[in-house]
Amino acid sequence: MSETLAIAMSGGVDSSAAACLLLEQGYELVGLTMKLFSRPGDVWHDGEDAQAVARQLGFPHHMVDLSPCFRAQVMDAFAASYEAGCTPNPCVTCNRHIKFGALLDEAVKLGCEKLATGHYARVEYDAGSGRYLLKKASRPEKDQSYVLSTLTQAQLARTLLPLGGLSKEEIRDIAHSRGLVTAHKSDSQDICFIPDGDYGAFIRSHTGKDYPAGPFLDEGGSLLGRHTGIIDYTVGQRRGLGVSSNQGRLYVKEIRPEDNAVVLSGNESLFARSLTAGGLNLIACDRLPSSVHLRAKIRYRMIEQPCTVEQTGPDTMRLTFDQPQRAITPGQTVVLYDGDTVVGGAVILKGEA
Repeated sequence: MSETLAIAMSGGVDSSAAACLLLEQGYELVGLTMKLFSRPGDVWHDGEDAQAVARQLGFPHHMVDLSPCFRAQVMDAFAASYEAGCTPNPCVTCNRHIKFGALLDEAVKLGCEKLATGHYARVEYDAGSGRYLLKKASRPEKDQSYVLSTLTQAQLARTLLPLGGLSKEEIRDIAHSRGLVTAHKSDSQDICFIPDGDYGAFIRSHTGKDYPAGPFLDEGGSLLGRHTGIIDYTVGQRRGLGVSSNQGRLYVKEIRPEDNAVVLSGNESLFARSLTAGGLNLIACDRLPSSVHLRAKIRYRMIEQPCTVEQTGPDTMRLTFDQPQRAITPGQTVVLYDGDTVVGGAVILKGEA
C-alpha cells in the first residue's frame, strides 16, 4: 500500500510540478490550499488553479481556512515588529507557524504522515546524529533554505521537498509537458498580504492606528527634518526620506520607538561586524560549540559571509563577521550555514560595530 502525503498547493507552478513528481514516485496525494486572508472584492484565483491541477492529476483537494491563525501569528506580529522599530521576514514566520504548523496539523488529521511543498531546498536524515538536516537547493539561484531555517526537528521529520535538486526551467518543463494550467504562471515576488509593497499603508489599515510624525536626527542628535511615522522606515533605506543635507546621501541607521526618532547617517556608518540574536533554532546540532567558524546570511537575497559564532544562552548567540556587513537590521532572520547544511536560524536583536 502506497504512502499518503499531503501537498501544500499555492496555485503556482512549483507546487503543481511537485505534485506530478510525487505521483510518479508512487505516492497517494491529498492537496491542501491555505486561505490566509481576504480583502473586499478578492477573487481567489490561486485556489481555483490549485483545485484545477488536483482535478487534472486525479487526487482530492481541500481548501483550508487558516486566516485567523495567519492574522494572529503573521500579520499581527509583522505590524508589532515594525512598531518596535524592527523589520521582520513574515515568510519565515509563516513557514514555522502556519505552513509547517497549522497546515501540517490539518494534514495529520486527514491521515497524512508528511507534508510536501514546492520549496527549493532539501531535507535529509543523518543516521550518525539521528537528526533531520536542512540543506540548500542544488541550484543556488533558487535556494529557499533561508525561509525554512526555523523549522524544528519534529517539523522536518514530516517534511518532503521534491524540488530541491531541480532548476526552475526543469520545473516549468514538467508542468508544461503535463499541460497544467499553472505552467506559465509567473512567480510571486512581494509579501503575499502586501502585494503593492506599501508596508506603512498596510500597517495603518491593519491596526487602525495613526503613527505620529517625529524627528529625523543625525548621529550627533541634531535635527535634520521630520519623518512620517517610524513604521515607514527600515535600516539602510535611502529613498523617500525627503531630507537634504550637506553631509551627502543619507540613509536610515537606527529606528528608535522609545523617542519616536529615526537616526540618519552616511553609508559608511551602516557597516558593522557583530550582531546579537535571539530565538535561536538549531537544526544540525543540539548546541553550538564554544566558538565555531561558519557562514551566515542576514537577509534572504545575499551571499552568505564567513563569521564566527558563539552561543550565549539556550536560544541566544553572538556573531562576528570576518568583514563588516551593511545594514544589519533588527527583526531580520540570520541563518547559519556549514557548506550546504543549514546549522540554524535566529532573529537579529542588534547590530554592533
